[in-house]
Amino acid sequence: MNDNKDNVRDDVRGRVDALVAAGRPAEARATARTALGAEGPDAGLLLALACAHLAEDDDDHDDAAERVFREGLDTFPGDIGLLAGYAELCARTDALDRPGRHARGPVLLARLRELAPNSPELLRAEAAGSSVSTNTKNRASVRRVQSFDAARAFAEAPTPQAAAAQAAQWAAAAPRDLRLAVLAETTGVLAATGRTWARLLLRRGLEYRFAAGVVLTGLIILRITVLPAVPYGVATGAGLLLCLPFLGLRKHLRAARKRAAERMATADTEAVPGDEAGAGSDGRGPLELPPVPRVTRREYAFAGAGLALLLAVGVTAYASSLAYPRYDIVAHDTYRGLKGFDLRAEFDPFGAVPEGELKESTARVYVAEEAAVDAAAEYLVAVTTGDFHEMRESYVYDGGILPMETEGDGVVHDTWRAGAGPYEGWMRCLRYTEVATGTPRAMCVWADKGSMGMVLFTTADNNRDAVEETARTVGADFLRPAGD
Repeated sequence: MNDNKDNVRDDVRGRVDALVAAGRPAEARATARTALGAEGPDAGLLLALACAHLAEDDDDHDDAAERVFREGLDTFPGDIGLLAGYAELCARTDALDRPGRHARGPVLLARLRELAPNSPELLRAEAAGSSVSTNTKNRASVRRVQSFDAARAFAEAPTPQAAAAQAAQWAAAAPRDLRLAVLAETTGVLAATGRTWARLLLRRGLEYRFAAGVVLTGLIILRITVLPAVPYGVATGAGLLLCLPFLGLRKHLRAARKRAAERMATADTEAVPGDEAGAGSDGRGPLELPPVPRVTRREYAFAGAGLALLLAVGVTAYASSLAYPRYDIVAHDTYRGLKGFDLRAEFDPFGAVPEGELKESTARVYVAEEAAVDAAAEYLVAVTTGDFHEMRESYVYDGGILPMETEGDGVVHDTWRAGAGPYEGWMRCLRYTEVATGTPRAMCVWADKGSMGMVLFTTADNNRDAVEETARTVGADFLRPAGD
């Protein structure tokens, strides 16, 4: 009679565990309470009910689980399962949030060491504070446990197929253990032909991520320093390509977890108690899987290396932002025998440049002393200095910085990409004839990482080299490297 009652309780416990594993903790709690009401107190059922509360990953349910543990230990003070489960709950409790519960953990562990030294329950309880939970509500932890178990299985087995076969034996020996079921499904799918790369990522994911980080860091540093014309989208695209293998692996892992939960939900809960003990092919029970550490030394090392890469990018970007040439503007009142007039109130060719980048600027025209009021200017010079370290060749050649519009003012005869400006950088020039006066003129704009300028002058020379040389000379007369 008692054996039959024990069989019924074992069957209910198995049903409750299966419902928790399938993500149906409310049904699991209802099943456990019904059995407790019908069969009376039972340590295993009380432990299953407490675990069904913990599966909710909620403060109120944690409190309810604690009440169940205390009720169980009042009736069964020496039960190893209840002691270990309560000790794990206390160890994972925030000391600031529930100081009383957290303080009870060491007491429970001490009692557990007396009753079951070196037991798997004691090892799990001792590692609870430094390992992640296998709670099905905590998806990040579930993925971590899954990856940890599968990587360990593949590392210790002679072949991937041997790892899958061993995991299948363990899962068969404990058909209601979700962790073993997930391990069996994971090793089974990753041991298939053509999954070598996925297994490598599983075992060496940190190394792969670090190598990908090195590649991306190199691309970003190159972009900042010697390849400014390359868009940042190249680095972004490279990063996305390097992430693609992980997307495939995560797809396999997610599918394995889903299959394991479905298998447990549909498992036969009427199995004869005691069959689990000898289900393995070698006559032994399933392996007790070790706790999963929250953070390993290896992870700390790679996290530090990753921070070093971020620091390298940050330092390079900061150094690049400071590494631009500094100039002082020399605003001549007279220039080449011509009288100068300030144009900044009427003419500002640098209006499109953000104010935060500008340091100082000037815009002046130069005419002969005795020239009429409406006489054409011989020179128009506009220069500005500042932090233009993001300056690109295309900004000058495509007209993105300084306007070179002469529509309505002149007829353009020639436009070209000139050589370097007064102090390297880039320059663009054109020749045109002023409509109102018929005066032949040339105009050049330049920019480098510390200055921008525009020079408009009268010239009848069709020689491009002569136009460029005049523009460079005028620009150099109005700009001086800082410190000279």
